[in-house]
Amino acid sequence: MTQHVDVRNLTLQETGRLIEWAGKEGWNPSPNDANAFYAADPQGFIGCFVDGELAAGISAVSYSDTFGFIGLYITRPDLRGKGYGLSVWDAGLARLSGKTVGLDGVPAQQANYETMGFRRAYGSRRWSGFLPRTGPKGNIGVAELHERAEIMQFDRIYFPSARLEFLDFWLSSPRTAFVARQDGRVTGYGVMRECLDGLKVGPLFAENASTAIDLFKSCGEAAAGAQVHLDVPDSQADLIDHLRELGFRSGFETARMYLGLPPAVDMTGVFAATTLELG
Repeated sequence: MTQHVDVRNLTLQETGRLIEWAGKEGWNPSPNDANAFYAADPQGFIGCFVDGELAAGISAVSYSDTFGFIGLYITRPDLRGKGYGLSVWDAGLARLSGKTVGLDGVPAQQANYETMGFRRAYGSRRWSGFLPRTGPKGNIGVAELHERAEIMQFDRIYFPSARLEFLDFWLSSPRTAFVARQDGRVTGYGVMRECLDGLKVGPLFAENASTAIDLFKSCGEAAAGAQVHLDVPDSQADLIDHLRELGFRSGFETARMYLGLPPAVDMTGVFAATTLELG
């Protein structure tokens, strides 16, 4: 019997289903991620449907005329090896044609991505553990609505593109955002959100390691004893040393890879990625 195969954009509800698949794959997303992800680029989520059923999906989020990001590349386990995944991969790359494209690749897939022109920029590891239940220091507070514009400007230093619509959701409840200031100006911020397993901190952007560590420690009271995860670039030795002192353990590895010219980002201030799905 002939099957009807259709590759098209996903609705918000269908994007939520793709994120549920990510949870089953062990990627540990948040059940509240869909609205923020979709706000980043409502046309950036693509699915392959076989006889009306979602068979494979991908995110191909266009942040600007020059930068996009690939993630959430999943084929339903019982339908793998039939080309459905390749169909959404091709559609995602076609959508981002002409831009620098980023992704976070697991070791088993990095050589495959290299054959497609992607090049490794840096490695990261997921660190997991428990924070002491301490509240924010005097120069750190829970971000207020009136601070968003400043935080968004600060974010642009450490992310390849402005992402105002995404951050409008990401800085909102049910997530908790912390902001650090010195002499009245923003010097760092971090966001913590509930995931299927514990909590994740990301992004964690700061002008220096001391501020990043203080921001991270400020999450302790809000974490309330739950396990905390964050994806840390391997170059952030001071934060990694602090995590080891707290008893955090490193888990799976990824590599940030780019197709095209790597974006100009101040990596010295990137202490934890926002998400592995959207960059």
